[in-house]
Amino acid sequence: MFRKILIVAILAGAVLSLLPTDRADATEFAVNTHRSDPYKQFKFRVKWDGKYVPGVLFVSGLTRTTEVTTGRKGGDSNVFRRSPGQTMYEPIVLERGRTHDTAFETWANKVFNYGSGLGSEVSLGDFRKDIVIELYNEAGQQAMAFKVYNCWPSEYSALAGLDANSPEIAIERLVLHHEGWERDTAVAEPTEPTFTEP
Repeated sequence: MFRKILIVAILAGAVLSLLPTDRADATEFAVNTHRSDPYKQFKFRVKWDGKYVPGVLFVSGLTRTTEVTTGRKGGDSNVFRRSPGQTMYEPIVLERGRTHDTAFETWANKVFNYGSGLGSEVSLGDFRKDIVIELYNEAGQQAMAFKVYNCWPSEYSALAGLDANSPEIAIERLVLHHEGWERDTAVAEPTEPTFTEP
């Protein structure tokens, strides 16, 4: 009987050791260890050609998918092996309120410029750009950045739609295909400000 109790106690201890430890032992923020809230999605900026693009109000998610390839050797069991195949990056959608800034339109015209004539419909030398998407904390400090490579606009909406019964703003939309993204590790977690009363 004592032996069974001892085995149960050892097993219980092993299970408990696998459970997450106290939250004080782990932190999600290296610099601001007091912080427990994730960053919010409403403070961001988009940059290309070394300049910030004004008025961007929506950026779709940065998503990549790696296909699964299956196969087996003749001497294997009846179970297929799975391994990573090709990786595809989802297009990025940018939206902003319609103004007189021409950044979206100018770039879209590099891919196809209606009425420009044969030999100049596509600006082959510079229709691709790298862009940077920056995420900021609530205090307005840059928290991280993502570099997106070899982007080009596959879809451009000068006006995403008009409605005489709607008070919403007019939207301009750009869909960017690209060849991958990575987080810019040179952008470090900022020390968040603390204000004290005078």
